[in-house]
Amino acid sequence: MTRRPHSRRQGFSGPASVTPEPLPEDTIVAFDFDGTLTTHDSFTAFLKWRAGPSGYALGIARLAPAIAAYLIHRNRGTLKAAAAREFLRGATRAELDEDARRFAKEQAASLLRPDAVATWRHWRAQGAKLVIVTASPDFLVAPFARGLGADTLLGSALAFDGDGRATGALFGPNCRGKEKVLRLQTEFGPNVRLAAAYGDTSGDRDMLKIADEKGYRVFKAKPA
Repeated sequence: MTRRPHSRRQGFSGPASVTPEPLPEDTIVAFDFDGTLTTHDSFTAFLKWRAGPSGYALGIARLAPAIAAYLIHRNRGTLKAAAAREFLRGATRAELDEDARRFAKEQAASLLRPDAVATWRHWRAQGAKLVIVTASPDFLVAPFARGLGADTLLGSALAFDGDGRATGALFGPNCRGKEKVLRLQTEFGPNVRLAAAYGDTSGDRDMLKIADEKGYRVFKAKPA
């Protein structure tokens, strides 16, 4: 699923940058979200925020078998689906979208890395197309993407039933590793080349391979 966030700002702040010379119109720059634009995993933070301390602790206890299985199979998509079933199953699209909006409004200042936002704005000032490519659910990242003025958001998607309620499964593959490149190729064409890409885990390395500038773990700053 591809979402094209609106460019409306939501009060995010970061260092201003000097306006450089414009780039070619087809310049694309991709950013991973968790650990790159943010200091830590947004999905875990969202689940903890939404469930509350006691609800989150109870949910994690129930997830013990899935966590133990992950230590063997190392399939992040399977673990993510298990967490979605435990914490989000039955929620409507509207409820999740509203919760994500409130979460972003409350948590953006403590999640977004200022040096990553400064680099984002540097590329924006040059006229690059800015894309967030993330393994986190797209509904969760969408408010952040709108606030940053992203051109495109590519993320994992939750499955919903006929009544519009989350089933607790993922809709399609987890957007990680080679899937990030496939999603970029679907969006921009099979020969897509990135002017730059930024990531922080092994799940970003395939995306970095198709970038001229490879930014691996280059952002270190934490919000004040």
